[in-house]
Amino acid sequence: MISTLGLSVLAALTLPIEIGNASAKDDAWEIEAVAAEAAEAHAHLMRGDIAAYRRTIQTAPDFVLMDPFGGAPTGNPKSDAHWERIGRYFRDGRDARFDLIVSYRSDDMIVLVANEYAHVAVGSLPAQDWTLRVTLVFRRDADRWLLAHRHADPLAAGISLKDAGQITLGSRAQKTMSGDGR
Repeated sequence: MISTLGLSVLAALTLPIEIGNASAKDDAWEIEAVAAEAAEAHAHLMRGDIAAYRRTIQTAPDFVLMDPFGGAPTGNPKSDAHWERIGRYFRDGRDARFDLIVSYRSDDMIVLVANEYAHVAVGSLPAQDWTLRVTLVFRRDADRWLLAHRHADPLAAGISLKDAGQITLGSRAQKTMSGDGR
């Protein structure tokens, strides 16, 4: 679903490429293909279509997820039922967009830094606009690229230093604010 790619994908792909360099052109084509798969997978996930997501993008056996809600990093879902629960977490997604900001490429690794957008219902929340900053790390496995790491956060609009401090305090923030903590 190439239509989910923003024009910034093409612009970002051309930044580090030298004209006339055949390997740079091959790198750009490969980055574009991986970015297109990431964009398509994002659109599938926002609709809750986990089967299409899994057909579009494959995760490495040692995949590490740092999801947008924080907490400890997790790995690959351990069962099809777990994958299905993930799919049910997202509903009625539309207007999915994947805007590549920058990409990096080595022989065995591609890193995509992007913003993902969608109007989607997530968990118990009603449908709303979501913007996530994401970093995706793909590792070459023979002739395919596997997603080895995904980090996402909802901070695209930015937050204040005070808000960041409150988030870092976590559960200690309530104690500090009420005078019960140190």
